[in-house]
Amino acid sequence: MRLAVYPGSFDPITRGHIDVIERASVLFDRLVVAVLANTRKSPRMAASERARLIRQAIDEELAPDIATTIEVTTFEGLTVDLARQLGATSIVRGLRALSDFENELAIAHMNRKLAPEVDTIFFMTRLEHAYLSSGLVREIASFGGDVSAMVPDAVARGLAAGRDL
Repeated sequence: MRLAVYPGSFDPITRGHIDVIERASVLFDRLVVAVLANTRKSPRMAASERARLIRQAIDEELAPDIATTIEVTTFEGLTVDLARQLGATSIVRGLRALSDFENELAIAHMNRKLAPEVDTIFFMTRLEHAYLSSGLVREIASFGGDVSAMVPDAVARGLAAGRDL
């Protein structure tokens, strides 16, 4: 079975993330979206809440035959340790710009050094999502801006209900 891990903070998940999830799920029998409970960042939502929203977005926005091949979990620590624990042979990452590539390349090389059996696969963000970042979405939302076109409906509904990102 071809298994990949797509790690991230997803604070919040954006339509760009959903696009990467959908495209990666076609290449793998199983995709694990792994929400990092990062102690070095101050996320707006707990990892469990971010995972719940991701699961809801996947179930609502992707075809059922795709959604059933995707698992959502939370984790702490190194992505390669999670990949090994799950038996994954690939880590999925999205790239928006050249600046993303430099950082992601360094991480991919380090991951390869730590776990030679785990490869990193990069997905170029579709042009319509190239400007999206979770940080930008949080900032726009904090000023009352409309981010409904940038995030899955589940996140947009949470914002409309007054939940803080």
